[in-house]
Amino acid sequence: MKTSGNTILITGGGSGIGRALARRFHDRGDRVIVAGRRREALEETAAGRDGIAVMTLDVGQSGAVDRFARALLAEHPEVNVLINNAGIMPLEKVGSKRDLKDVERVVETNLLGPIRLIDALVDHLAGRPDSAIVNVTSGLAYVPLIAAPTYSATKAAIHSYTVALRQALKERVEVIELVPPGVQTGLTPGQEQRPGYMPLDEFADEVMSLFGRQPTPGEILVERVKFQRDAEAEGRFDRTLIEMNQRAEAARAAQPEPVG
Repeated sequence: MKTSGNTILITGGGSGIGRALARRFHDRGDRVIVAGRRREALEETAAGRDGIAVMTLDVGQSGAVDRFARALLAEHPEVNVLINNAGIMPLEKVGSKRDLKDVERVVETNLLGPIRLIDALVDHLAGRPDSAIVNVTSGLAYVPLIAAPTYSATKAAIHSYTVALRQALKERVEVIELVPPGVQTGLTPGQEQRPGYMPLDEFADEVMSLFGRQPTPGEILVERVKFQRDAEAEGRFDRTLIEMNQRAEAARAAQPEPVG
């Protein structure tokens, strides 16, 4: 992936990792289009930055993706990088029967959303020089969070999809997986200040240093996520599953419930 001069679409660009990366890519000389459901949040990401454009998109709505792709290419035909970052993570209690509406939304947003957007843009990207697709997965793709099993499963699925896509698009489109650990963002209530999670700026800085390498790694792995990524290969999956989930549960229990 080029280290500057790209035109990059980032979904979920109105907050958290998407916002942080949008600003850093812009700082290094890329043009950026941030997409998401809340225009006000997107405009906050782009405030004071002429090189960041804003477009609304709900990746969980199938018909909206194709309409968005047509509008995107009409307004920004030079786009050469797609970063699939949008995602939702409701906590779940799976020990008894429940309403699965939230679960279905997670699958629509985290799994079908990226697949649909890739499908809508792949022909265009394959015809562009220096094109790339970056799929944001999670350390939970490798060691799941018991309180968020569907989120973890969608990220494991996107990891697998990315591996296959990399081979399918070899020498046509570069395919990269970005694997965050637990980061202090608004992904779950109270997570912005949760102890033990990686500070957002620290995460974004390390990620950008990895994107600066040539050739770009096929997997963007900050040091903090490697204990999850390598757990099975290093023969400590069961221990890591127990220890990670115990720490996560303790951190949530020690934090007051957010108000409102």
